[in-house]
Amino acid sequence: MGGLCPRCGARTLFVGWTAFAGRCRACGLDLAAFNVGDGPAAFLILILGAIVVGLAIWLQLALAPPFWLQAAIWVPVTLAGTVGSLRVTKAALLALEYRNAAREGRITS
Repeated sequence: MGGLCPRCGARTLFVGWTAFAGRCRACGLDLAAFNVGDGPAAFLILILGAIVVGLAIWLQLALAPPFWLQAAIWVPVTLAGTVGSLRVTKAALLALEYRNAAREGRITS
């Protein structure tokens, strides 16, 4: 999950914060062939959204803070959680695609 190539384990998966490298520099795996798309962001928004909404409801019922305070707390928490977890989630989905040999347009009938 730390930016490791799914084939050789070298730290060559990313070239930026969330941008995949085109190819592994150690083993030559074509990383451009994998397409995780919007899956990681969708998973994070749904999972973190459920957690944040639950915590916001709990806070509202327990302490009844004003709306501006709720927004000041939960908007940064949601953004930080999503952006902070995006790299890990993208790496996990790419590793799952590699392990399961999942590719686009390979339906055989």
